Amino acid sequence: MKINRRQLALPVLALGLGVGLMSVVPAFAGADEDAIAKNVEAFRAAQAAGDAEGIAPLCAEELSYSHSSGSVDDKAALLAGVKNAKYKWTSLEYKNPTIRVVGPAAIVRFNFVGEQEFTDGKKTPQNLHVLMNWQKQGSDWKLLSRSATKL
Repeated sequence: MKINRRQLALPVLALGLGVGLMSVVPAFAGADEDAIAKNVEAFRAAQAAGDAEGIAPLCAEELSYSHSSGSVDDKAALLAGVKNAKYKWTSLEYKNPTIRVVGPAAIVRFNFVGEQEFTDGKKTPQNLHVLMNWQKQGSDWKLLSRSATKL
């Protein structure tokens, strides 16, 4: 059986186009994942510092923020709670984060581990599972919702 150049060229061309498209698509997903990871870390750092002004630009106006106690805050209530907190974080880590981009949304999960120290000196450990949903608004990723469950 003889194989000519045309018979070889079509599969090679198809493979090349397929590989080329596959390398472009993950690049966009990777860029979004990187931007979300950066925002998640910025949120954690601002939360740990009790910095409401650092948290504000990361949140969507429509924010729904559920605490492990079951209480739910909108953006204004969350920022007021951070600003007027009667505790400080002595440690706060987001362990084993996963990010899954789904179109203009992202699902972020992690283990929230930290310790709060209240003004009366009482220390309270926190060990939660957190689910965050981020939404792409324009060119920015904003926290749309958050839910926490005690572990």
